[in-house]
Amino acid sequence: MSDMSTNEFAPDYASPPGDTLLEALEERGMSQAELAERTGRPRKTINEVIRGRAEITPETALQLEYVLGIPAHFWNNRERRYREALARLDERERLGKDLAFLQKVPVKAMTKCGWLPNVKDPIEQIRAVLSFFGVASPEAFSEWAAERTPSFRQSRAHAIDPYAVLAWIRKGEIEARRCECAPYDQQLFRRNLIAIRGLTRQPVEVFEPRMKDLCAAAGVALVFVPELPRTCAWGVTQWLSTDRALVQLSLRYKTDDHLWFTFFHEAGHLLLHGKRGVFVESGRAKDAREEEADRFAGDFLISPAQMEAVRRLALYSRSAVNAMATRIGIAPGILVGRLQHERLIPPSHLNDLKRHLQFRSSNEG
Repeated sequence: MSDMSTNEFAPDYASPPGDTLLEALEERGMSQAELAERTGRPRKTINEVIRGRAEITPETALQLEYVLGIPAHFWNNRERRYREALARLDERERLGKDLAFLQKVPVKAMTKCGWLPNVKDPIEQIRAVLSFFGVASPEAFSEWAAERTPSFRQSRAHAIDPYAVLAWIRKGEIEARRCECAPYDQQLFRRNLIAIRGLTRQPVEVFEPRMKDLCAAAGVALVFVPELPRTCAWGVTQWLSTDRALVQLSLRYKTDDHLWFTFFHEAGHLLLHGKRGVFVESGRAKDAREEEADRFAGDFLISPAQMEAVRRLALYSRSAVNAMATRIGIAPGILVGRLQHERLIPPSHLNDLKRHLQFRSSNEG
């Protein structure tokens, strides 16, 4: 997990550039009246600049350069920093009225994962959350979240926190920015899925980087993001642009059959359902598009003809299933999961053929 803690000093005051100007005058033994005369500015304007009530304009900065010998860019930068400091103080006051905003977002879980800096000041926590989501205010976040919250029904077995889901999806988008991808090529993606299917018998350290490369070559960023509590998400698919897609997988998979079915389910969304919408797979009740993606995944991993041959053979011993999986060219755990799903064998049967997965990504922030 990355250490994102910070000790950055954030003062609760703003020093106007007039303080610096007054020091410069005192060092030179020059009065405000003399400065006004030398610059051709009204005395009132000089006094208001010193008191922080008037800005140092670029024109005034040039005049101060001539009179005091201090470069204009110094005064311009000093004025800019002061105005920014004032804006931050105003923002801090506004954010102080929105502390309830922090109750919506799973800040503790996100901090534990290293997604947010470890800060105690609630105002800084709000700022970190806004920066993470790429929005400018709690109000903007609420509007953004209302538009982005995936419209899926909750699983009967789990209570889903939509804000945790949004945070998990957002983390995937951030990770996807780091992926170098070619423009999306549907035909190449479909061909590369065949190569990825051939990786199902390989260990994680072999198939994970290879499948990422095959996806990226076809314009699909593939990222593995550990789930947050109460997301209950297996995977998500969305389009980041017209020529760049994202397939995001969680690390809640206990066995390889879950992982591979979910990946090909998400791939099905890309190939079947256009470039709009966010598809979240969480074990919920299925709509028509989810059922189509399920069929795509099942048929891609084990074709209807191959599955019919398995049914006809009707031999479901450990050695027979292992041999059939080898002939089909997939990991035996995938075939076991299919046999269990179709109730050809009990849910407790042949689970030792499923591989338990441990991703290196699960230990990274």
